[in-house]
Amino acid sequence: MTPVKLYPARPDRVYFYGTCLVDLFFPEAGLDAIRLLEREGIEVIFPEDQTCCGQPAYTSGYQNEARAVAAAQLDLFPEPWPIIVPSGSCGGMMRVHYPDLFAGTEREAQASEIAGRVFELTEFLVHVCHLRLADGGAPEKVAMHTSCSARREMGLAETGPALLGRLEGVELVEQARAAECCGFGGTFAVRHPEVSAAMVEDKSRAIEAAGAEHFVSSDCGCLMNIAGRLEYRQSAVRGEHIASYLWRRTS
Repeated sequence: MTPVKLYPARPDRVYFYGTCLVDLFFPEAGLDAIRLLEREGIEVIFPEDQTCCGQPAYTSGYQNEARAVAAAQLDLFPEPWPIIVPSGSCGGMMRVHYPDLFAGTEREAQASEIAGRVFELTEFLVHVCHLRLADGGAPEKVAMHTSCSARREMGLAETGPALLGRLEGVELVEQARAAECCGFGGTFAVRHPEVSAAMVEDKSRAIEAAGAEHFVSSDCGCLMNIAGRLEYRQSAVRGEHIASYLWRRTS
């Protein structure tokens, strides 16, 4: 069982771990996440040498390669500040899998210490910042997709919807089988494209059937997958990272 997470008081400083997909495809989501944190009076430190967390290699079974990539991240966070990750999958890799990945090595203690400081963005905003939101957007029906890693590894199915529920003009609609995978799964979508395409088609249809005008996700992999399918279907529904959605409606 996943142990209960004890949340600290709001810190003065945090590290921000941007993730590969934010860096390459959704940089504005990373900037908006930083803006949300800074608006709460928190200084955000972005280690410039950060690269991949090692998850693609790890989930493909390449333990040694994953350890080499992950080891390059361990020295980036020397101060005892929280590490904020705008992704449940990368957050899950760092919090849940780093201790196992480095078990029995000389970096075991360091990996475990860092894992204990990792927070997914929506988790941090809800449980540490106790974020209050003044909604300035138009009324809108919105669907939330929570990634499998955020839901099952980190136990964070409620934090994204909780934030959306604090926006006065947003009606959160529940799609059928909300807990089902969207079919991305990182390298899964590359190794099994036909299965992945069928899964994201089901997810896209469910979001449309729920009456959503917009959908948000806290994971860029899922966002890219679902938004791409909706665009392929010529759907009117558009997707956005939850950080950008929150910032846009409240800034």
